[in-house]
Amino acid sequence: MTQLDEAIARYHRILESEPYRDLRWVKNLQDEMEARQLSSGGRLLCPFLRPNFVTQKQYDNLVKTGEALIAAVDRMLRLALASPQLLSRMQLFPAEKMLAAIDPGYEMSEVSAQLDLQIQNGSLHVLQYNADALSGAAYAEGLSDLFYDCPPVKEFRRRYNLTRVGGKKPFLHALLKAYKMFGSQKSVGAAHAASQAAAHGRKPNIAILEFRSATGRSEYEIFREYFRAEGYQTELIAPDQLEYKNGVLRANGFDIDLIYRRISAQEFLLRFTLNHPLVQAYQDHNICIVNSFRSELSHKKAMFALLTEESLIAKFPVNERKAVTEHVPWTRVVKAGRATYHGDTVDLLEFIKENREKLVLRPNDEYTDLHSFVGYEHDDGSWARALREAQRAPYVVQERVKPTRTLFPLMNYGHLEFKEMQVDVQPQAFLGKVGGCSSYVSSEGAGTYSPASGIAPTFIIENKA
Repeated sequence: MTQLDEAIARYHRILESEPYRDLRWVKNLQDEMEARQLSSGGRLLCPFLRPNFVTQKQYDNLVKTGEALIAAVDRMLRLALASPQLLSRMQLFPAEKMLAAIDPGYEMSEVSAQLDLQIQNGSLHVLQYNADALSGAAYAEGLSDLFYDCPPVKEFRRRYNLTRVGGKKPFLHALLKAYKMFGSQKSVGAAHAASQAAAHGRKPNIAILEFRSATGRSEYEIFREYFRAEGYQTELIAPDQLEYKNGVLRANGFDIDLIYRRISAQEFLLRFTLNHPLVQAYQDHNICIVNSFRSELSHKKAMFALLTEESLIAKFPVNERKAVTEHVPWTRVVKAGRATYHGDTVDLLEFIKENREKLVLRPNDEYTDLHSFVGYEHDDGSWARALREAQRAPYVVQERVKPTRTLFPLMNYGHLEFKEMQVDVQPQAFLGKVGGCSSYVSSEGAGTYSPASGIAPTFIIENKA
């Protein structure tokens, strides 16, 4: 039994011990979640009764690996933007290419990014790279604060040191650093929003751009309140509220300097054209948008297809090549023709047909109605049908990553219950540096939803001396 296994077993014994058999502490915990807005659509964000634990060694490894991978993704993104041939392999729509061609006014395309990882003792495998919008950071911070002082965790802390990581503060710092870089770029014939703000001695006005949901409160309402508390005027804005006039982007009379974009390019382009005020202001370099539209390239699953092609990363720094080869699943865009597989050349479609047990077919962009197909869940006939579907739309094939599963305690109809769940550890990075971490716990993995799924606060655990 590992150190981590022993710690989890000890925590579970605490829950089953006499002081905690009376589950009123659970009711108090859940009531406090509601009071702190840690619910969505009337559903608690964390139905679990313990945090997820990672060791200091595991955390150090995910920081080192995550930062190397983010650097490799950014390097590949720049290569793709400079090469029409590579860019064509990203499976972008023409309008997405046009948006990606616009210089955002700051250096790194992904001001915020998130990785989905599977951690199993000493191994670490990447499920996906998310550069569209940060998700769960504010919720995870609130849950960490709440769990840290709940009764069983307080007892557990007599034996172990627990460290909370990340949250809202590094996110705001990254936004402001990107905005400062944006303001330092000189724009010919355009009055820079950042320069205007600086000239008037005021902090930038921040808009969080998202389609408003009718199902409940948004996590970004928590961010809005935090930004306001830090002295930044902030509003949640929908795209149809925007207007652009005299070099100023505004919504309902609110002048905007900095936008945090919660809407993917595909979602935006399904509803609007490139003549939209947002795009006009972006083209004129009169609005700083985070993440930039260039980050859409990083978010495509085809990015992993480029990264796992050995010839394309041969000149990357050693640490970036090592991170890719050891931790990123082999990926290729689904199409007829030859492909390399760990040094061998194969007929890609035949290879997919014959190796379904170890492969997964995924849409190139998750913001579609297309489904993923996990090979071992299919027989040969249904796998062949899935492959035909994958040839009609932008899809990639990946080696399947074995999920990490462990027991989590829940309260089910007033009783303590232990259930085996999949754990996706999700480090959050800001301008390429890991500055936070949350976990998504579910029966089937990230992106699946059930009453027994949600965010778990994540703590670094160490034995007390």
